[in-house]
Amino acid sequence: MSEQISVAEAGVNAGEECVLQVLVTNQLGLHARPASQIAREAQAFASSITIVAEDQIADAKSILDLLTLAAAQGSTLEIRANGSDANQAVSRISELFAAKFGEK
Repeated sequence: MSEQISVAEAGVNAGEECVLQVLVTNQLGLHARPASQIAREAQAFASSITIVAEDQIADAKSILDLLTLAAAQGSTLEIRANGSDANQAVSRISELFAAKFGEK
């Protein structure tokens, strides 16, 4: 299970910027199917959303960008969102990680 902090604990103001760390727990890591799930969810939000892995930044709305992260199981990633619905965007995307993208 990933350790996550709430938006309130992160000291983030609603409607501006939201940052949350997640752990990749599914066995195959961030491969094509999880990347497509993230991109699909991210596209539903007006906010700018990125996923950060060490020194790499990927646009969460782009499957190809997400795949370049090559995030294996056990990787810690940071979800960053800026915009009017940033909190909701980060919350929804973090739920995908917590649910292991529906994988066992």
